[in-house]
Amino acid sequence: MTSSFLPLSGIVRRPSAFEARPVLVVDDSKAQRKILQMQLTRWGYDVTEAASGDEALALCMTQDFHIVLSDWMMPGMNGLDFCKAFRALPREGYGYFILLTSKSEKTEIADGLENGADDFLTKPVSADELRARLRAGERILGMQDELVENNRLIGSTLAELQKLYDSLDRDLIEARKLQQTLVRDRLRDFGAGRAALMLRPSGHVGGDLVGSFVVDAARIVVYSVDVSGHGVASAMMTARLAGLLSGASPDQNIALRIAADGGRDAWPPAIVAARLNRMMLEELQVDQYFTLGYAEINLATGRASLVQAGHPHPLLLRADGRIEKLGDGGLPIGLIEGAEYPQTSFELQPGDRLFLVSDGVTECPNPAGEELGSDGLIKMLQHNSMLHSQDLLEALLWDLNTFAGGGVFPDDVSGLIFDYLGPDPDSS
Repeated sequence: MTSSFLPLSGIVRRPSAFEARPVLVVDDSKAQRKILQMQLTRWGYDVTEAASGDEALALCMTQDFHIVLSDWMMPGMNGLDFCKAFRALPREGYGYFILLTSKSEKTEIADGLENGADDFLTKPVSADELRARLRAGERILGMQDELVENNRLIGSTLAELQKLYDSLDRDLIEARKLQQTLVRDRLRDFGAGRAALMLRPSGHVGGDLVGSFVVDAARIVVYSVDVSGHGVASAMMTARLAGLLSGASPDQNIALRIAADGGRDAWPPAIVAARLNRMMLEELQVDQYFTLGYAEINLATGRASLVQAGHPHPLLLRADGRIEKLGDGGLPIGLIEGAEYPQTSFELQPGDRLFLVSDGVTECPNPAGEELGSDGLIKMLQHNSMLHSQDLLEALLWDLNTFAGGGVFPDDVSGLIFDYLGPDPDSS
């Protein structure tokens, strides 16, 4: 039967299948039940009758009633006790409970509200007042319906988001594996020297990259890159840069060129930085930039040159224990068109080590928010100076984790140590 209620503004109506709300009328008077049943049916409700609280409770255990009208004074279980038992039943939706009573004392009304009643009607029941009370109940139940539907939509949306997250998480795990292959060899032997590498993204993937490549029989290059950010976009940029600085594909390497004699040669470090800067601004045209520490080393003589483009100062760990800062600072790559990059020359002696590191180390904060800084890094290196380079990098990670108070580093952490051993006698 169609309800004669006017639509309530702002209330989400139930589907038509639920328009006839189930109502339970509880009264030990058959005549009173009949009067209420006739009125409620005429207004479009689906009415069920019960002659006692016990009978009503049994019905509520098997049926879901949206509205209950119960007499207070009944033999056996009275209306108040039935209300308490009704509230204790497990149910999904809310049930609006109206007590019918001749009681009008404030203490008794308060007692009814305390035990779960939503409203009261004084007997004999006025049809107009009953209609008004039911409208109030409809508003409450309408809001309940809206909340249930919203919760259902939220639950459904969260389930879909979880599926997307799981899919993205799987993709990021695979992306991490692929990114780690960019630094597959954590120790590379060049005869006259060795390069030890360390890469620790702060998330699944990161924007740091360390690596090396051979120019010719006498020269190698070591480098450290830190792309702005440390998410997927940064990881994609590091993959691009890894290809541009790859020894496996010399034809694609932006640092290499053909010498006059037809052999392989390399652009000076300052020119390499300028070429990368031009590529970022003119070809890629992305919002990212990166810092770079890049050094070309002659294995036969120990002579080297480097460029520091916004990267932390490269450190020269001398065999006698001294630590020197190298580089002149410089601008990050990809920020300013036509930027020039100063080039620094230095010389390695057998036993010396060159250390390139990302700002994820020097800018790592402790729990008080204080950054490690270059001086803090130097102290860590001095403390672990007796270790081989691979072990030194691991010890640095442990010390940095202790400094940061444990947990995940806030930024990607990477580093490269090149040990210069001196010219290889077999190469002479």
